[in-house]
Amino acid sequence: MSGDTTMSLTTNSPALAAQAVGERARWNPRLAQRHFAGKIFFALTLLSVVFAVAALIFLLSTIWTDGVEKLNLAFLTSFPSRFAAKAGIKSAIYGSVYIAVFTFLFAVPVGVAAAVYLEEFATDTRLRRFVDINIANLAGVPSIVYGMLGLAVFVRVCNFGRSILSGALTMAVLILPIIIVASREALKAVPRSIRLAAYGLGATRWQTIRAHVLPAAMPGVMTGVILSMSRAAGETAPLLMIGALSYVAYLPDGPMDGFTVLPIQVFNWVSRPQDEFHQIAAAGIIVLLAVLLATNAVAIVIRYRFQRDS
Repeated sequence: MSGDTTMSLTTNSPALAAQAVGERARWNPRLAQRHFAGKIFFALTLLSVVFAVAALIFLLSTIWTDGVEKLNLAFLTSFPSRFAAKAGIKSAIYGSVYIAVFTFLFAVPVGVAAAVYLEEFATDTRLRRFVDINIANLAGVPSIVYGMLGLAVFVRVCNFGRSILSGALTMAVLILPIIIVASREALKAVPRSIRLAAYGLGATRWQTIRAHVLPAAMPGVMTGVILSMSRAAGETAPLLMIGALSYVAYLPDGPMDGFTVLPIQVFNWVSRPQDEFHQIAAAGIIVLLAVLLATNAVAIVIRYRFQRDS
């Protein structure tokens, strides 16, 4: 038996050797061309990064040059005015804070709870797959569509009027798909071994999710919240659609009052033909960027703290 096997290998070895030689001849790695293509790709990507950073630096430097002279305490503590020298953003700052707080209160608990249910409790049915597809599609819907929805539902049907409450609910609906998608991805990233270990110690499903899964997924959840709130802070079209005011010379007393926000105030000043209003619009952009960077920094610190504790 062993002699037949040896004879067979000896007989086939010339054929195998010839096949190996043929494959070696056909194998052409073209290392020089591949290295050249890699260098071209690296140069293109580097050029794209340099172009993007240069454009950003140019825009920021232009805004800073135009608006830094108008940026002072009087600008932050004054109401809008028909005269550029007296105009300020006090009412816009208060309106932005109101909108951000109420949007956070409406969107974040609902979005995280929906993500937990869809990822941890819901069974794999046609209804769930239909909901998943629609949530993913809603994340890419233009913001003006949410403005039309807010105008039809919150302003007219619910009779909330053109108030802070209508604006906050509209923005909450706008960022809700982003929070749900990001939170679900964060929950998926939690190792299954954590769940099995908790079940093995006798914990219920809710105890496992509350005490182990959610804390481990919190950095990813906070990332989604940061992105969504940053988008909400910079949106203008939905609030214009529901009738947010562009000139507010008073402070809102509650969620049912009229309001304006920083992006709308900047838009109003930019649309003016006078150069003085363009300068205070640049100052308003600087304030808006500072607010966004400050809130993002706080959220990032909270995210890293959760990540360290988990």
